[in-house]
Amino acid sequence: MSDQLEPAVIMREIGDLELRIEELHQAASMPALDLRATLEAALVELDLALTALRTLGGLQAAVGDDDGSAAETERRVLRTVFQDAPVPLFLLDRDAGVRRVNQQAAVLLGTSPGYVSGKPFPIFCDLPTRAALRSRLAAVVRTGNRGHANVRFLSKKSPVDAVVTLARVWIRGEPDPLVIAAAAPVSGKLPEPEPPEDGITVGDDAMATVMHRMDVLASATELLLAEPVLNESMAVRRCARLLATELADWAIIDVALGDDFRRQVVFGPDEERCAEVSRTIEDLDPAPGALPHTVYGNRQTALYAHVEDLDILGVTADGISVCGLMGATSMLSVPIEDGENCLGAITLATSGEHGQFDLMDLGVVQRLARHLGLVIRAARLYQRRIEVADSLQASLLPRELPTIPGLEVSARYIGATGGVEVGGDFYDVFETTTGWGFVLGDVCGKGEEAAAVTATARHGVRLLSRWKTEPAEVLTMVNQALMAEDRFVTAVLAGLTVHGTGVGITLGSAGHPPSIVIRADGVVRTASGGGVPLGLFDDFAPAIESLDLEAGDTLFLYSDGVLDACDQMRERFGDERLIEILATYNGRPLHEVLMGVERALIDFCEGDLADDVSILALRVLPLTMD
Repeated sequence: MSDQLEPAVIMREIGDLELRIEELHQAASMPALDLRATLEAALVELDLALTALRTLGGLQAAVGDDDGSAAETERRVLRTVFQDAPVPLFLLDRDAGVRRVNQQAAVLLGTSPGYVSGKPFPIFCDLPTRAALRSRLAAVVRTGNRGHANVRFLSKKSPVDAVVTLARVWIRGEPDPLVIAAAAPVSGKLPEPEPPEDGITVGDDAMATVMHRMDVLASATELLLAEPVLNESMAVRRCARLLATELADWAIIDVALGDDFRRQVVFGPDEERCAEVSRTIEDLDPAPGALPHTVYGNRQTALYAHVEDLDILGVTADGISVCGLMGATSMLSVPIEDGENCLGAITLATSGEHGQFDLMDLGVVQRLARHLGLVIRAARLYQRRIEVADSLQASLLPRELPTIPGLEVSARYIGATGGVEVGGDFYDVFETTTGWGFVLGDVCGKGEEAAAVTATARHGVRLLSRWKTEPAEVLTMVNQALMAEDRFVTAVLAGLTVHGTGVGITLGSAGHPPSIVIRADGVVRTASGGGVPLGLFDDFAPAIESLDLEAGDTLFLYSDGVLDACDQMRERFGDERLIEILATYNGRPLHEVLMGVERALIDFCEGDLADDVSILALRVLPLTMD
């Protein structure tokens, strides 16, 4: 081809090259396009372009043209050929870094040319094809022979299977060879290009995506707030399960508690293999330097549409990358914050089967993490209040009941469902100068103030009973002590003395529900009750009643929470139901009787107990022969 040395011939060759490229460009829009053949033709044209450019560069050098001008002319013509090629082209350096892509390649990946440039070429392919692709690239650079590789490109909406043809090229001014990678989708068609985001027209797919993200947020809010009792563990699991179902293949939530940053939950695809992977990842607490730990530490979000470092989530004890186990090629991580503190991190990963994460996904997960952070804070405050309330409540009740010769004694306290405040119920059993005292009461209201009144009433009765033998005297003095309080108290005080084969009981009632006596033969009797609550009037007068209990007889004391428990139709439990249950369980051990009452209450109100309940019972045991 000696005529190629003539400048006129070279310029004619370049002109013909431009015409053929235009024909290829037009052919690419035809419906029955053989994209593989078009790809091969484009590479041939690039070879011819390089030959022509080298010849042109040699002529310019021969006539004294500046080498820089020749190189710039070469690059400009090559760039024009590269951009106008009707197939996806990637210009790679010898280390597989992307130097430049044409518009067709950007369409293939569903992104912009600027985003692709500067990144490693293999990260735009799924994990199983990356190793083989790297080997092919190395072979092409080393030998100069063309190579082919089957790859699976991670496009924006879904992966695209393609055959990539790799060719080595030398470009003036470059110290190392470059590689042209031309991609031919197996389907023969490129993905539809994304419509321009002009802020006015929104396509159906885009609208569907927006609506789906809004549905995810709405579902998350409903799941997190559905329970009447806040539960941190349940909220975290529900959030992770929703994200793994709707937005990602994998959802990982790590939470900080004190100085510990621990893995809480991992949800992945519903497959047997993935279940084992989930357990492996759950056992790995996020180490310093791993993405979740970094996001938690600096409270900054992170979005990796295409993951380069497969160790970004750490490695297992066997040295296997977590990303490799999950098949993760796209990832995002956001801090869980409550407005003041960072409580943890949410990390999502996907294999790219449904596209990569984008800024819209990041925004949705950020909002959801904020919701979760508020729920966690509320749950922890709620739990702390429960612990304080339980501790304070326990201090108002005896740790254990004393053993009384000749008597069986049992008691139960049942807190209101979902209650976080100290209840006003109390009971106590204590020794007196003439025998034993049994008291059960209920302070109006709940909380710390009610607890202070409860302590005054309980310990006041216990202390005064050391010097006063009659319940009326004790209750009258306690009434005076409570007059300075803003709350009233209902109570029943039983003074017990042993005589012969039975016991005598003096009941003092201060506005309390009447006690119940269950005789050994099953007959049930109700005491009179009545009287005025403590802490209301100076001229206080309790209702007094005397009873005699024989062997097998039972005295049952209870708070008004038993009678006032309601079902879903707002019907009260009432005294008749209580009496029937006591008659049914008569003769059984006292703890079984009280458990029977508790089960009946819980079943009646379907677990929604509105008020605290206290029950206290004593039974006279038969005399034993020594």
